[in-house]
Amino acid sequence: MLKDRARLFGALILGAALAAPFGAFAQAKAPAESPAAPTTAPTKDAGKVPGAPQIQAPAVSPNSTAVPGWNNPPKSWEPLSETRQYASLPGIETNRLIQATGREWRAFRNGPLTRYGGWFFVLVLAALTAFYLLRGPLALHGQLTGRLIERFNAVERTSHWVLAISFTLLAITGVVILWGKHIILPWLGYSGFSWLTIVSKNIHNFVGPLFIFSLLVMFLLFVKDNLFRAYDVDWLKKAGGMFGGGEVPSGRFNAGEKLWFWGGVVILGAVMTVTGLILDFPNWNQGREAMQIANVVHGVAAVIFIGISFGHTYLGTIGMPGAYRAMRDGYVDETWAREHHAIWYEEVKAGRRPERIITGRVQPVAGDD
Repeated sequence: MLKDRARLFGALILGAALAAPFGAFAQAKAPAESPAAPTTAPTKDAGKVPGAPQIQAPAVSPNSTAVPGWNNPPKSWEPLSETRQYASLPGIETNRLIQATGREWRAFRNGPLTRYGGWFFVLVLAALTAFYLLRGPLALHGQLTGRLIERFNAVERTSHWVLAISFTLLAITGVVILWGKHIILPWLGYSGFSWLTIVSKNIHNFVGPLFIFSLLVMFLLFVKDNLFRAYDVDWLKKAGGMFGGGEVPSGRFNAGEKLWFWGGVVILGAVMTVTGLILDFPNWNQGREAMQIANVVHGVAAVIFIGISFGHTYLGTIGMPGAYRAMRDGYVDETWAREHHAIWYEEVKAGRRPERIITGRVQPVAGDD
């Protein structure tokens, strides 16, 4: 009899202990004007804070586990996210927890930028492939003479290769960051792709300043020979003779190379520099919206920059035999100079240019690159 009473007493204590948290929760959630009825639904004005923005509670379906009128996500975050609050931390936007335009940035980056940017690459590569198959390389018509003309000195070649290598690293890592989750993640997996993206991001961040410095050096070295002349208009009208009719005489750089210099190295390079520095140094206290705009502009400019660089790379390798050797060794054969850059060749022969002419050395073959 005594044992049965002890068991009953213990059960009552255990039940009270288990019910206490739920009772306290119900009492805390009940409206202040009806503390004796914890099961009563909250009133319309319950939980309001004077002066705070009020968010209309969303409608809840009968099968939903959400609590009507209480701590549920609102229908739209915009009114709440755009409201500035008090924050004790110094700095721009520290009093803004959620930024609505961030979703617009994400939608553009993961949508039109990746989709149309990828198709832009495909179209450029397809056009270069078709041009090579139909037109072939821009080979020489005459025989090599054995007399070599200095095309680029050591400083010019070094600056070009520093720029080219840094640009290639930035392009590859940028492709991983922008398209990696679409073309690499499916076969590499989450863990491998995570490591690859982390490495790519750090390479991108640290190589960027080197690329900016090499851009400045490249501009200072080559700007004087990339000023447009009257004969460049004729070159542009005939597209340099690449579609037949023979090459159009040009200076040290033809009009196409000058367009690449001013449009790529100068304009796109400047855009990439400014936006890249904004993204690379967030400690400059720029706001999130400025970072998002910089990211969009940086991405669009990068896609255009890389796409156009395909054409420059094509003409500097298989598209024009002898061009790669000029940037690698610094010299071209006299025939190459006369056929591809006739005006520059005549200036060198007349002694009006600083480039040297060397005799007694013969390149093996015109297309040996």
